[in-house]
Amino acid sequence: MKREKIDFVITWVDGADPDWLKEKEKYTVQKNADGSIFRYRDFGLLKYWFRGVEKFAPWVNKIYFITWGHIPEWLDTTNPKLKIVKHEEYIPKQYLPTFSANTIENNLFRIQSLSEHFVYFNDDFFLLADVLPTDFFKDGKPLDTPALNVHCPKKSLISQYFAINDVSIINEHFDFKNSMKKNSMKWYSLRNGTKLFRTIILRHCPRFPGFWQHHLASSLCKSVMKEVWEKEYDVLNNTCLHKFRETTDVNQWLFKEWQLASGNFVVRKVNFGQSFYIDRDGIKKIHDKMISYITKQKGKIISINDGEMSEKDFENLLVDLTNAFEKILPQKSTFEK
Repeated sequence: MKREKIDFVITWVDGADPDWLKEKEKYTVQKNADGSIFRYRDFGLLKYWFRGVEKFAPWVNKIYFITWGHIPEWLDTTNPKLKIVKHEEYIPKQYLPTFSANTIENNLFRIQSLSEHFVYFNDDFFLLADVLPTDFFKDGKPLDTPALNVHCPKKSLISQYFAINDVSIINEHFDFKNSMKKNSMKWYSLRNGTKLFRTIILRHCPRFPGFWQHHLASSLCKSVMKEVWEKEYDVLNNTCLHKFRETTDVNQWLFKEWQLASGNFVVRKVNFGQSFYIDRDGIKKIHDKMISYITKQKGKIISINDGEMSEKDFENLLVDLTNAFEKILPQKSTFEK
């Protein structure tokens, strides 16, 4: 049986690039937009992403490295598995330049050579242990952990607006009760762990109240993204016209949620990986937990969500994260010069 090709896609920005900063300064951040500087901060850990992929996912077909134009000095762009893709090579001209992750992510399906099945990584998602193709796709269907959720918006948490906007579109296209009934074995699977209780509590809602997001690498289908664009062009177009993330945006969760609502997914265990949120929990609360999770390889993937912290805390975190990744990934990859 021929194995389906699976590509990895990673987006990266060098927030210290003077040319990029000069370009960014030409545009004004609107009142309802997100211009937080730490959204563009580079931890300097990218080489461990490549080391993790080479060691733990050697089966990957191609790696698409999405960039504004800057490329790390150490990256060997001649590696046959690596494809460098600049924004202008796949994002329509009317949306450029962009400083919004939503625009960059929502147009990924336009990369012509990208496989139908791909896994999207932020540059703060890292593989920590061996993964198989079936950890991301099985029988042509993406893997995910389904759970209902109630979104609690806060003015400073702009992503909560995206979550509400996303689910409002889902409810225009899918009947909540029918969707849950048709896919009950997935929604109520024990593989969902304690997140199952969220679904049980919220199952009597008249519509999808919201979706819990694991915030790990996303298994996506190009055909699904194209379908959503065809049916919701106006909202996606308006999102992509914004130079920075704005409260009226939708993000790539919309495509994941479309897959969930349609039943086009396979359940993945909730303990596949873990997300840590510096901006939500505070660096002092999660610092040691992150380091332990990496060095002890407690899951297969980790996401490290940046947030506001003192310069001293940031420097200490970088030292400890580098040491932790060096412990499990000491060997240079073929993606390094």
